[in-house]
Amino acid sequence: MRNILAVCTKELYTYFVSPIAYFVCFVFTAISGFVFSIMLIITSRQGGTGADVMGTLFGSMAIILLFFTPVLTMKLFAEERKSGTIELLLTSPITDGQVVLGKFFASISLMLIMLSLTLLFPFLTQRFGYLDMGILLSGYIGVILIASSFLALGLLMSSMCKNQLVAALTSFGILITLWVIGALSMRGDAITKFLSYLSLSEHYGDFARGVISLKDVVYYISFTCVCLFATFKSIESSKWR
Repeated sequence: MRNILAVCTKELYTYFVSPIAYFVCFVFTAISGFVFSIMLIITSRQGGTGADVMGTLFGSMAIILLFFTPVLTMKLFAEERKSGTIELLLTSPITDGQVVLGKFFASISLMLIMLSLTLLFPFLTQRFGYLDMGILLSGYIGVILIASSFLALGLLMSSMCKNQLVAALTSFGILITLWVIGALSMRGDAITKFLSYLSLSEHYGDFARGVISLKDVVYYISFTCVCLFATFKSIESSKWR
């Protein structure tokens, strides 16, 4: 655990000594705040509730993170490969799994910092009446789960690329594909239903509506674990190249 924490701390330090963390946090909060403001105006005119505002906000957060998480993960391994420090890291007294988990937890920590900046929004919805804490809980759990899936896939792509831009674009392309693939479910045959089940967006809607479904939680955790395992194998195989 100490080695994982050391890697995580080192990566967090790298984030915050560069403009990446500040830029991503600022833009994410600004866009989320803009969406929140628009929803407040619309809700006040239509006589909606705070739950309507937060439900739309949580749905928007997932889409915003779809664009930002590749930026958070693109350098984690790609920069190490490009600079040649990956060999030094992998030959140090630390296991490949600890390296992967340390970098993943660093990206998760930064993502949690980003989300913490949005905690003011629920309090501003009190003018529309009492806001059910269950909706807030399920919404933030859903955002954290889907963001973890995004980050795990981005980490995998970074472990397979030497160029940060290539890693980010590849991650974004795969995430977009997995996001929109659920639209194929309208055809109704077995293959398209299976592809729909693989869709990242198909498992997210209930969280934004205040419902925590076990199958959706298992899906996101399984997706994250599979990507982390694949990242571990990718790093392990690089020792033999």
